[in-house]
This record gives sequence, C-alpha cells and structure tokens, in this order.
Amino acid sequence: MADDALLDKVHALSDLELALLLCLISREHCLVSTPSEVIEDLLQELQLVATKTFGLSWVVIDCSPSTTLEDFAAALLIPHQQPSPHSRSDSPFRRNRADSYFVSRPSSNPSAPLSPPIPGPSSSQIANVIFAKNLDRAPQAVQIQALELLRTRRIFTRTSVQTAPKQFVFIPVLEAASGGEAHVTAHLNDFLYIAYWHNPDDGFVNLDEHDVGDGADTASTGSVVKRGTGDDASASSPLILETEISHLGTLSQQAQVDIDVVRYQMNIITFLRMHRAVASGITPTATKHFAQLMRCLAPLHRSDYVTPALVGLAARKVYLHRIHLTPPEKERSMQWGSRVEAVEALLEDIGPEDIVEDVLGMVTAPL
Repeated sequence: MADDALLDKVHALSDLELALLLCLISREHCLVSTPSEVIEDLLQELQLVATKTFGLSWVVIDCSPSTTLEDFAAALLIPHQQPSPHSRSDSPFRRNRADSYFVSRPSSNPSAPLSPPIPGPSSSQIANVIFAKNLDRAPQAVQIQALELLRTRRIFTRTSVQTAPKQFVFIPVLEAASGGEAHVTAHLNDFLYIAYWHNPDDGFVNLDEHDVGDGADTASTGSVVKRGTGDDASASSPLILETEISHLGTLSQQAQVDIDVVRYQMNIITFLRMHRAVASGITPTATKHFAQLMRCLAPLHRSDYVTPALVGLAARKVYLHRIHLTPPEKERSMQWGSRVEAVEALLEDIGPEDIVEDVLGMVTAPL
C-alpha cells in the first residue's frame, strides 16, 4: 500500500489533476471537455497542472479543419529552452470544493499561420503532455495520425523520427455541453482511456492560485501552438514525482480482484451492450480499460483490492465518451411494431451518463 504522505497529496488533488495522474499511472490518454465559453480557462488550468503538479513539458495545439499532417507533426515538438506559461484570464467561475470526481459519485485563432519549420532532434523533442484543442474539428487524417502516435509512441517529421518520452499523455480538449457529447473519430475515441467533463461551476483551482502573472509569459490567443517546459514551474519540485507515479503503477498491477467483483464487472458490460439506448461503444478495448482503471483506483483509496464501488466509479469514467446513442428509428423494439413517436419520447433527453447510471442501478453489486 502507498504511504500516507503520498496518499494525502493525492487526495488533495483536483479532479483534473486526478484525471492526469490516472493517465500517467496507466500510461494511457484521456479526453477532457467543457462548455465553449470556458475552454481557454480550462486549457490554462491544464497547463498549470502539467507544470506545477507533475513537472512535465506541454504543448497546446489549436486544431481546425485546415490543420495538415505536417502542421500536426511540427506542433508536437518543444525546444529544450522555452519561456513559462500563464497569466490568469478573466473568468467568473471559482472552484467549489465539491465531492471529488474520482473519489465519490459525480454529483485562438485557427486560421493563424503555424510555427516555424520543424527543428532537428538535437534541439527539440515531443512534449510530455499534448493538449489538442478542438481535435474533433481537425481532418480525419490528422486524427488518425494522432492515433498512430499513441499506438507507436513515435511520429515522422520531415527530417527525423521523433519518439515520445516515457511520461507521455495525449489529451484532446473539446467544447461540449456535456461529457457524453464529446467525441473524436471512432478508432481514436476508443483508444482514449477515460473522459472527464469539467463543470465551470467547479472553477479552476490552480488559476485561482495564479491570479497574478507576467502577461508576456502567455502566448497570444492568435497563436496556433503554445508550449511550456517542466522548468516553467517554480524552483521547488513538482507535487507528484515520477518515482511516486511509478510506485502507484506497481501497486495498481498488484491489486486483487475477487471473482464476484469480476462477475459484477462483466454483468455491467453485458447490460450496457443490451441497453436499448446504446448503439455502440462497448468494445473490447473499453473492457480492457475498465479492468485497468478498477485496479488503478484501488491504491488511491488505500486498498490493495478492488471493491464494487470502485467498479461503478470506473464505469462512469471509461464509458462516458464511448457510448453512442441509438437513433429512434433503429431502436430494437421497432422490429416488433413499436411506433417511432413512442420510442422518441422514451429516449428523449437520455445521454451516456444516464445510461451508465441506469445500468448500475439494474446490476446487483456483490456484498
């Protein structure tokens, strides 16, 4: 079990920090979304999380329908020496310390010219964290290139092959009215480990603590690519060290799962697949990520085994972005004479969040 000092630090993290921590532990990637009016604040919060909490370098790529494969490859790279991020953007939202997202139930200018030609491998490298703003708007070829980067952990530029660092997380940051509305292209979407929708009412913890900053340190909103390094943090070390992340990863692999808990997990998957509102999304990759997240959550909750509560918590994070809704005219009861108007009324206002909660309410948890 992790020592109390480390777990105390983990339990003090915000939801965004916990989402990034889970990705670093599992060496996976996540999708983050929020309403359009606060996406810039969310990006600045994520930059501060990467720098201050984990001491990682980062890049923000502002995607658009005109983004090319060459643009995307160039934007991933970061020079070894780069100025620091952030000044606080004006926002009416402040953090309300509600229940933690991972501890309890969840209650630019795209047309601007891109950066200079790609530097050689001697002067640049792929950043630890890639924030792909509005990746869903990029051409499908660019999104498939992102998937190839995640699968192989390398990308080809004009002059070299660049390899992703050991600590590497790719995060599409999308505009969405709810978590279930945020998607990228199908295969990339399924490859993403978890999803998190940030409620603006929850505020931005690190930005609240970083109200005053040097305006020159923040890249212009007209810039398509913004970059920062782990050295941009204060002189003190990051809150969560790489060795601590590795230790949590080892503990997650050692977490025990009782056969009754496995049966509960599989029942949830079966009920999701059979739910009348689900068109697709319950894939083998999702099942693998489901089992992985269950184990990752155990050491964070001071446990060396997976409980039914952790199974339900993992389901909410793994399937949020994966579930696609059935069109009323294709709902299975239409094969037996149901009226489309009645099916539309039944499925009205049902989202992925509601489907997961419905299934968790139907499947009996082991005692």
